[in-house]
Amino acid sequence: MLAAAIPARLPASVEEVQALVAETAAHGRRIEVIGGGTKRAVAPVTADVTLSLAGLDRVIDYAPDELVLTAQAGARLADLERLVASEGQMLAFEPPRWTDLLRSAGEPTIGGALAANLSGPRRIRAGAARDHFLGFSAVSGRGEVFKAGGKVVKNVTGYDLMKLMAGSWGTLAVLTEVTIKVLPAPRTATTLLLFGLPDARAVQAMSQALNGPFEVSAAAHLPPVAAGAEMSVTALRLEGFEASVAARAEKLATALRSFGHVQTLDTDHTREFWAEVREVKAFARDPRPLWRLSVAPSAGCQVVAALEGDALYDWAGGLVWLLTEAEGPAVHAAAERAGGHALRLRGSGPAFAPLSSGLATLNARVKAAFDPLEVLNPGRMAP
Repeated sequence: MLAAAIPARLPASVEEVQALVAETAAHGRRIEVIGGGTKRAVAPVTADVTLSLAGLDRVIDYAPDELVLTAQAGARLADLERLVASEGQMLAFEPPRWTDLLRSAGEPTIGGALAANLSGPRRIRAGAARDHFLGFSAVSGRGEVFKAGGKVVKNVTGYDLMKLMAGSWGTLAVLTEVTIKVLPAPRTATTLLLFGLPDARAVQAMSQALNGPFEVSAAAHLPPVAAGAEMSVTALRLEGFEASVAARAEKLATALRSFGHVQTLDTDHTREFWAEVREVKAFARDPRPLWRLSVAPSAGCQVVAALEGDALYDWAGGLVWLLTEAEGPAVHAAAERAGGHALRLRGSGPAFAPLSSGLATLNARVKAAFDPLEVLNPGRMAP
């Protein structure tokens, strides 16, 4: 039998992953699946074996002309971003790291980013990680290798298993190879800043900017605690060719005149600012429990007011980072009333909200199809 506690296993091939999963399942044991191990603090898993994909880190194929990249799931995000940047391209869903936020070591991987469906500030324009997920190879909890999707942007064959795997947090299958869409990187960027707006007023400003012809690629509001200043900061990012960005910035500043005086950041400072928003740097060292709420943008302010805490609003108010001592059930209920859901990233208690009976039944059926013995990341998303 397998030992009750052993060091992380680092398979070097798909065949080794398959053999490890099959062997572990046959012995009635459980597996913790990790990439770089940077998200282990989110809903920690109790398992007999840790399977690390860090050894599967090669780029399989990169076709800049086709805007498609295929890599093993353990490929590091930093390496992939450098690779595509050398061709003037980017991972448009702007995947966050959260290493400081979760106080973790290790290097985030592409497989981990997709498994958790992690998207940064550009989500409001470019879409979520799952929208860039074209195909994959994986090993199910049955120890079977299977594939889905393809290596083209338009793929209409079969079921869209990519959207099922994105956000499953490694509970359905072990991703071994992924194919993603990449996009041209913007030539220049600027950020328009408004100061001193209350939360609700800031949401109005961001909504007006997004509903206009300005092609805003990021919108965030940082109340004083998040901004580290006496006044709040509301930020709107524009990207593209220099002449286009300048023209749109001038028109947007005019459109926002009723919200106050507008200041701007140049390209370098824009990149620094949005990297800090993406990584929620303002809350990285705060000891309070931290929640990530995905809600209707118009409802985020009410959720924060009801729960009492300090917030940072991204995605034009649709993503709320909240530091609060409120009890877990209260946070989950408030997020649900606001048309969304909550995830606890730091603090004690369940990370994910309990499922309704209908969703629990559906979730159990999906789990039974891919991992009937509950070998993979047991209990991470649902007990």
